[in-house]
Amino acid sequence: MPIQKIKRSYRKTKYILYKETLIDFEEHFWSFIGSFVAIGILAYIQSIHFSGNDAVYLIGSFGASSVLVYGIIQSPFSQPRNLVGGHLISAFIGVTVHKLVPDIIWIAAPLAVSLSIVLMQITKTLHPPGGATALIAIIGSDKIKALGYTYLLSPVLIGVLILLLAALIFNNMTSKRQYPNHKKYHKIKKRIRAVFKTDTIT
Repeated sequence: MPIQKIKRSYRKTKYILYKETLIDFEEHFWSFIGSFVAIGILAYIQSIHFSGNDAVYLIGSFGASSVLVYGIIQSPFSQPRNLVGGHLISAFIGVTVHKLVPDIIWIAAPLAVSLSIVLMQITKTLHPPGGATALIAIIGSDKIKALGYTYLLSPVLIGVLILLLAALIFNNMTSKRQYPNHKKYHKIKKRIRAVFKTDTIT
């Protein structure tokens, strides 16, 4: 039974990747715009509040998240629950491990990543860039390490919400692109549109 599930997931993922990597200039355009705006906002916040190499808002895992959230929008890993939950869980694990094992990097780094993977699996929030978010809490600059659990709020939560907001706007600009892929979300969206249409008619 688990093998059949794995095979089915593999086939689905393969199909999604194939579909998302077809040459479609409209798709590529909105992928570019979405990621450009989101990372641009984070970089702008970074430039205002910090100088030099103190990259606090612009952590590397956001770049990896952008590939998923704007480039492979139908993937289960790209959905809002995974994006937000995966990063927050991993950030919490990373900070906690750093506090418990601050000076032994060869234990802290693998422990943070491995625990993050398992916890994301348990909570059904698996988001591959989450592993990098946990690792950054261990190997990041002194500025990041000094944040402690504030790291969860800023940059992680703020950054993730910016990525999500941009995704909800730019991934729904055409009828071809629908994000998130949850059916209930699209039912609610249709109802809201229907209400606005009837209001404008009356």
